[in-house]
Amino acid sequence: MSSLLKLSSVSKNYGSKAALKNVSLELGGGKIVGLLGSNGSGKSTLMKMAAGLLQPSSGTIQVDGKATGLQTKALTSFLPDRPLTESWMKAGDAVQYYADFYSDFDTAKAREMLAFMNLKGDERIGSLSKGMNERLQLTLALSRNAKLYLLDEPIGGVDLIARDKILDAILQYYSEDSCILVSTHLVNDIERIFDEVVFIRSGELVLHEGVEDIRQKRGKSVGELFKEVYSES
Repeated sequence: MSSLLKLSSVSKNYGSKAALKNVSLELGGGKIVGLLGSNGSGKSTLMKMAAGLLQPSSGTIQVDGKATGLQTKALTSFLPDRPLTESWMKAGDAVQYYADFYSDFDTAKAREMLAFMNLKGDERIGSLSKGMNERLQLTLALSRNAKLYLLDEPIGGVDLIARDKILDAILQYYSEDSCILVSTHLVNDIERIFDEVVFIRSGELVLHEGVEDIRQKRGKSVGELFKEVYSES
């Protein structure tokens, strides 16, 4: 299967600080992949570059065989760590806003997801709890018919019930020929949805492995391996 996301020797510097160092990575379709690392490890920088919002200082990034840019933004659905919606909007307005903005937005899927998430179209975004707002943002991101979904910390700071609902929705609503890359530092809470994991530490890729291989060959959970790798740093 051809890769949906390919990074070749990618580095990103902010002045004298190196956020990513010579990262090469290939991800194919039909996978939910965890991008795991502590805060400040380079996860958000990698996500923003894959989304075409930042350019690498060196190296190349391709989405579905095309260099990141205007072309690939149409193939990529990015859930940033800060919402794109406004607090005065109602949930239904947000769905319409996305439908107007993105030609690949599936309104019927969005409405079905809203119901699954226990969200009502007439609820004002400003009055939603953090967990409910996270559910809404995920609904909007997953309702696009994209090839690559980039979810940056989708369960950061939400309670366990909201967290489970969000993870269930990712499993239920993602398209099986697409790839979902999920960045998180909450490894134990979210590892059940991953097919593969990528560990990033201080801007460097330290591991890219299938979750079943980790469990069978190493005899560990992803969380246990994560703790082991990061305690060495």
